[in-house]
Amino acid sequence: METRFVDQTAALEQLCSELAQSEFVTVDTEFVREQTYFPRLALIQIANDRLIACIDPLAIDDLAPLKALFANPAVTKVFHAADQDMEIFYLLFGELPHPIFDTQVAATVLGQGDQIGYAALVKEVLGVELDKSHSRTDWLQRPLEAKQLRYAEDDVRYLAQLYPLQRDALAKQGRSDWLEEDFAALIDPTRYQADPENAWRRIKGTNKLRGIQLAVLKQLCAWREHRAIEKDKPRRWIAADHILLDIARLRPKDMKSLEKIRGIPANLVQHSGQRLLTCVREGEALPKEQWPSLARPKRLNEAEDALVDALSAIVKLCAAEYQITPATLAGRKALEALVRGERELPILQGWRRRHGGQQLLAFLEGECRMQVQRQGLTLCD
Repeated sequence: METRFVDQTAALEQLCSELAQSEFVTVDTEFVREQTYFPRLALIQIANDRLIACIDPLAIDDLAPLKALFANPAVTKVFHAADQDMEIFYLLFGELPHPIFDTQVAATVLGQGDQIGYAALVKEVLGVELDKSHSRTDWLQRPLEAKQLRYAEDDVRYLAQLYPLQRDALAKQGRSDWLEEDFAALIDPTRYQADPENAWRRIKGTNKLRGIQLAVLKQLCAWREHRAIEKDKPRRWIAADHILLDIARLRPKDMKSLEKIRGIPANLVQHSGQRLLTCVREGEALPKEQWPSLARPKRLNEAEDALVDALSAIVKLCAAEYQITPATLAGRKALEALVRGERELPILQGWRRRHGGQQLLAFLEGECRMQVQRQGLTLCD
């Protein structure tokens, strides 16, 4: 395959003009975000079945030709585990590539693995062992060495081989339309927009807080998110999660009590102490009906737990029919939620509903039953 390193606007225009004639392009990015809130884009890899290019966004000011290619409805953009790449392009262009195809998502319905990594998928399907020696490269450094570029090229080289195989396998198995909802979710802009008001939901340990403590935590996390965005620094550099949890739990009334919180950095108290106390007061001032709450599911009794076991058997039957793993359809926690009466669940959406969720609901509603036939378990009306 032809390879190019593109670091000039004219070369980018030529490249995108050529790629616009393709049925599909494969895309990957290299970025760094250890010391920033927003990812710092360092390299864009793109390919079709004949050409691979590494685009240097540090050298090219205007990436408009690439934006136009990503918006071209005649060219499918192929990613593996697209979320982070999609976030980058949303931040860069204010819109998302479309239409898209995600080989990691496709792998789940082809029995190739749940949440399988790119290297593992390449080995599984193509029998190729990828070089992993440059996985910790600082991609912002220039110049890039030839072996680094080769490593980066491989991320789209084999993606261009995987995509046609997966596309054809989906068509052969009658599953081409299974992933429409999954891919639509990946190009929903709200997925990549900062949401300070719900930042508290990301923190582990919130289950130890109650009522007004959660209201305080919500205010603290919203402040930290805004601050991290403003400074373009990682959240943990603004304030660590455990510090915010302790402030929400203890609800200090003044600087002296704030300073007594175990492990709180002196510079955080010095520079942001008053703002933290304001967050505490704002959280405490919220009316009770505005306090955030956590879903605390009730413990299942023995009969309900047995029902979950029955649903697990149905999931296994459905998964075996389509030669996918049961976890692809639903895990035990989802089935427990189903027994509790919850219905806003992945198993009841999209292809999972059609090929597993409907059977589970029918069983719960008494419209079908399980029975033993020829030493095996089957579903019957």
